Amino acid sequence: MSRLRRAAGVLAVALAGVTVTAVTMADAATTVVVQAEAYAAQSGVQVETTVDTGGGQNVAYLANGDWMRFDGVDLGPAGGVTVTARVASATGSGTVELRTGSVSGPLLAQFPIAPTGGWQAWTTLSATGTHATAGPQAVFAVVRAGSGADFVNINWFSFTGVGGSGTPSASASGTGWVRVDQAKWNAQLAAFNALPMDPAPADAVRVPEFNASCTYSHSRKDDPIVFPGLPGASHMHSFIGNRSTDANSTTDTLLANAGTSCAPAPDLSAYWVPTLYEHGQPVEPKAVVVYYGSRLTDSSRTVPFPQGFRMIAGDAKLQAPTPAGTVNQFYCAGPGGEAGRSADGNWPRCAPGASLLFQLVFQDCWDGVHLDSPTHKGHVAYTNDGTCPAAFPVAIPSVSFVIAYPTPGSADGFTLSSGMASSFHGDAFLAWDNTALGKRVKNCVVQRAKCNTAGTF
Repeated sequence: MSRLRRAAGVLAVALAGVTVTAVTMADAATTVVVQAEAYAAQSGVQVETTVDTGGGQNVAYLANGDWMRFDGVDLGPAGGVTVTARVASATGSGTVELRTGSVSGPLLAQFPIAPTGGWQAWTTLSATGTHATAGPQAVFAVVRAGSGADFVNINWFSFTGVGGSGTPSASASGTGWVRVDQAKWNAQLAAFNALPMDPAPADAVRVPEFNASCTYSHSRKDDPIVFPGLPGASHMHSFIGNRSTDANSTTDTLLANAGTSCAPAPDLSAYWVPTLYEHGQPVEPKAVVVYYGSRLTDSSRTVPFPQGFRMIAGDAKLQAPTPAGTVNQFYCAGPGGEAGRSADGNWPRCAPGASLLFQLVFQDCWDGVHLDSPTHKGHVAYTNDGTCPAAFPVAIPSVSFVIAYPTPGSADGFTLSSGMASSFHGDAFLAWDNTALGKRVKNCVVQRAKCNTAGTF
């Protein structure tokens, strides 16, 4: 693949709020994750949608002389630093240099690039280096090669001061890594393993699945996963499930509030999506089914979510046209189906007897270590051909939202509180009664038997 080379020069881009993410470490070291597309300035760089774990975007088809500047990267106290880079390459070969202060500034670290098997075949490289300046500073990524051919894509960089172990602490929260409490998880897992399995009847449908049947609960400009403790910091969200969900929600507050718009009652989880608008007026879901299933070849490996698990699917920052046939888009179901498209082509118009729907599928493989991560996706991954990737070995239920809206749409189309149709995304903050969830996973998913909302066959 050959990229469209931009004209020489520098394009400055302001990407507020996505430049760096700090992660608190148990022993005072800090990890900073920098998304490659969150540059403050660049030369010769373009951006594309990535298929790497976590989704979003990567910078693409970099060649000799291309560079990016990242402002405000806190490398911590002067001294050693460990740096990782998430890269992909169809061709090799060259080097990605990280320098401080300027394109020709002191060398912080460098990564030799070899072919990884394709432009979206991702691997993580690690290097160590030193820096003389403490605190936030500009870091430049500079691409070097012996020819002008494109040879590398980059998804992100991370920086960890060597003054600590680099292992996220259990107390890290918000936008950082959150470690599972190993003792509590071991106890939850032991209780799950000890649960007896209720044999499915002979006529059971052999589909590994159970569900929560929900309705709309409330709306707030809150997001307790992305902006914990910051009321009003988010775009408007439509909340489903736990009726107490707000910016200050935690695992404990969700479990302490029994009010939910979902059945069964033991599911006190919080689910939310960006609010849909038609002619400026909110259109709230008329029904939501949250399916829990498995896309693994061997669903018997599935275990319940650890208590307090969080994750996000979709990309609120993705603003791109979504014509008919695009994956993960709004669609019409029911008599007559889709009757046409909006004037801009991005939204379906449904026949009078059909309903406007969206299905969002979450990641179903877990790293086994973290309840949350800086991107809220980095601790989870999607199955690969029915198996979990080596870095995400724990099979968790495959969650999907199927959302029905009470409108057929019109030629004017819709908007989301997050922007275009392509920005649709969903959040899940899991807070089930452990026994209720465990029985459903064992009876319905592990046993491969389709269950209803009550968790029975």
